[in-house]
Amino acid sequence: MAGKGKLSGGYAIVGVGETDYRRYAPETPPTTLELATRAINNALDDAGLGPEDVDGMMNYNLGDSVDSTVVAGALGIEVSNFADMFGGGSSIETLITLAIGQIEAGAAHTVVLWRSMLGYSGNRIGLAKVGAASNANGLAWAYGLVSPAHRFSPVFRRYMRESGTTSEQVAHVKVAHSKHASANPKALYKNVVTVDDVMSSRWIVKPTLHLLDCCIESDSSTAIIVTTMDRAKSMRQRPIRILGAVGRYSRQYPEYIYWGDLTDLGIKRGAAQVLDLAGVTHDDIDLTGGYDAFTFVSTLQLEKAGFCGPGEGGDYVSSGAIELGGLRPNNTSGGQLCEGYTHGVNLVIENVRQLRGTADDYCPGHAEGEHSYEYVPGGCRQVKDAKISMNMGWKSPTSQTALVMARD
Repeated sequence: MAGKGKLSGGYAIVGVGETDYRRYAPETPPTTLELATRAINNALDDAGLGPEDVDGMMNYNLGDSVDSTVVAGALGIEVSNFADMFGGGSSIETLITLAIGQIEAGAAHTVVLWRSMLGYSGNRIGLAKVGAASNANGLAWAYGLVSPAHRFSPVFRRYMRESGTTSEQVAHVKVAHSKHASANPKALYKNVVTVDDVMSSRWIVKPTLHLLDCCIESDSSTAIIVTTMDRAKSMRQRPIRILGAVGRYSRQYPEYIYWGDLTDLGIKRGAAQVLDLAGVTHDDIDLTGGYDAFTFVSTLQLEKAGFCGPGEGGDYVSSGAIELGGLRPNNTSGGQLCEGYTHGVNLVIENVRQLRGTADDYCPGHAEGEHSYEYVPGGCRQVKDAKISMNMGWKSPTSQTALVMARD
């Protein structure tokens, strides 16, 4: 089913690019400006475009990142519309909705979306101390919730109590993503792990998060180019249609720690909305990209988005459904648990390549779409005949996003 949603297939992603996922020595990292220009140049080359072909630019700017106007100047791009946005892991899907709005309003015709960060050698998100980029704001600070791991764990603890889901079940998310990363030449962590490995790693937040339940820290930049479908048809790559996008679908404030139901996440309504916009159903989705800052985030998102029934998230992720060769593979690059942490942009880039049929694995002809479909470490990670994907972003339980794409 190709989808007949309200966007009518009028917009597409035509270029993607990134830098290596690395950990630079703290005393000698490149600047985020340098990383951003590399990633955007890679995306331009992927699309067969030059700087003169772009007139819009937006990014998720936090911590040690750099403004769009500075990056545009360094690349020689003259932008007619730009924006720098704050907002965590729900940003890339939101930026895509805003890019579509810019183009629809006539403010731009081709927009670069990017994220550049020194997540390991620079301003580390996981630091639980005064001055860290990710310090919990508002009343959460008073209760000691001073890092994302602290801040989000109560949601999963409540879910465990309600559903009976266990840490061992959720550990299968890391196991699946590590298998996928083992077939990804650019993944930072390529070693395959077991449930026992996850469970024996040290506690970060007891009793919900072990070390291997947490995403990795990395230095990298990522970029995506959005334009109209009419323009896309003349570009280098197979265009990937944007069937539907929902940015920052939130439930009520103030602090989520005061909700009556901690596990009633925004993605529940956001997913229903994006599927309606795209004109598809859950059964049409061939693969997903779930924001995996922590293993439980992927688990909760997949359940609350409707890919399994209430309370069945643990059973779903431990059944093999999310692995390559399973019902609906998730984060086929290894995601942020294994490939690299980029606030979710890499998850969208991965699904673009999957829909093109050119996932960069160890198959000799992957760039031409030639794959073995043998899902073994150091082998293939291309989903066979992938037509439609869904991405899910997460800033917090209050703010989530969704994106549905299809191959042309």
